[in-house]
Amino acid sequence: MQELKNIWATILEKLELNVSNVSFVMWFKPLKVVDLVDNKKLVIATNSTSAKNQILRNYMDKLSEVVNDIIGTSVEIEVLDPNEEIAYVEKNGDKNSQKEVEVTKNPFNNKYTFDNFVVGKSNQFVYAAARAVAEHPGEKFNPLFIYGGVGLGKTHILHAIGNYLREFNPNLKVAYVTCEQFVNAYTESLGSNSKMKATLEFRAKYRNLDVLMVDDIQSISNKMGTQEEFFNTYNELYQNNKQVIITSDRPPKEIPTLTDRLQSRFSSGILQDIQSPDYETKVAILRKKCQIEKYVIDDDAINYIAERVDSNIRELEGMLAKVNFFANLLGKKSATKEDAIEAFDSEAEEDKNEDYTPEMIISTVCKYFDITKEEIVSKKKSKEIVEPRMIAIYLIDELLAMPLKAIGKIFGGRDHSTVINARDNISAKMKTSQKTQTMVAEIKRMLKGG
Repeated sequence: MQELKNIWATILEKLELNVSNVSFVMWFKPLKVVDLVDNKKLVIATNSTSAKNQILRNYMDKLSEVVNDIIGTSVEIEVLDPNEEIAYVEKNGDKNSQKEVEVTKNPFNNKYTFDNFVVGKSNQFVYAAARAVAEHPGEKFNPLFIYGGVGLGKTHILHAIGNYLREFNPNLKVAYVTCEQFVNAYTESLGSNSKMKATLEFRAKYRNLDVLMVDDIQSISNKMGTQEEFFNTYNELYQNNKQVIITSDRPPKEIPTLTDRLQSRFSSGILQDIQSPDYETKVAILRKKCQIEKYVIDDDAINYIAERVDSNIRELEGMLAKVNFFANLLGKKSATKEDAIEAFDSEAEEDKNEDYTPEMIISTVCKYFDITKEEIVSKKKSKEIVEPRMIAIYLIDELLAMPLKAIGKIFGGRDHSTVINARDNISAKMKTSQKTQTMVAEIKRMLKGG
């Protein structure tokens, strides 16, 4: 039996695999589980009324699907705003630690296997290293550290390793955990009434494994106590020839405040970056997705999508689904290039029709880069500030078509030539830099609440 908080953790794990990274971070991650009534009604709370409305309007189908899959029954979901949460707890009490239900012990998504991972020039070395680790855990490439941008297949690789181990080496003790879950579990052990017992149980859980997988290790930044605990956990596993597999959105040396000891440990095995797919790989990914989802889409349409999408695999597959949807609306048996063109035109029109303001764009860019509005409009010229500032200027010009002088005024009274340089700099990078394309695409999705 699992406590309610563990049920919710499992639900979040599944949700993270089924929605975009931005949607998960913005809307699902802040949710709080409040109650589970007779395994028939799950009560969750948001951190604002607008967040509640966003969940109800756009994500209830996906949330219901995952909740019912985990709990195994037809579960009603009640979403509360902060005031409603207070009223609910006052009336019903805090059930967060009382309700229990059996949950799945398999954290790996069966959709993510080596067989359906499309291998191309951008990921062939990552694939080879991951396959070697799955076949010989603890013997080759230990630790395996995989890094790359959002939506490029890091989580797919972890789940493929996990599914392979469950099939061919089921006696191994394997754990998959996000960095945030590791941090939360460690923090809870420190705050327990029986601190010594809780800490020993925590260490026993993670140090008696055969394979430990940690997703998004960059979240350990600035958490010095957790870094110390993870360092000791890593050493225990490594010295006993146990496999450690880690993913991150950046290499170890670029993770802020990561201790030298952890940087050294992470770099002592094999570092593999997973890059954005080239054109041929994108076409192969789209065809594989058509095969899995049973989409019928013409080659010309597939080629057009591959040419137009430059950000990541999630974006690629999202547009494929949209093209298929457009064709189905028209009752077509097969989606054509014309349907693909219409889908992209619709996407562009949606961007134009959004009721954006300069403040919204600046706020979203600041949130994405974890900087303040004061910094982005300041005279600071450090790279950490200049790049976000130029992207904000580029987006305001693209989405709002404001006069250059007005944009300059927003950014601390800069003249129009400075605004032009910033805009043109990002515009040029959008044609050549995969990193810039991904950042701009993610910020646009955040603006749309997606």
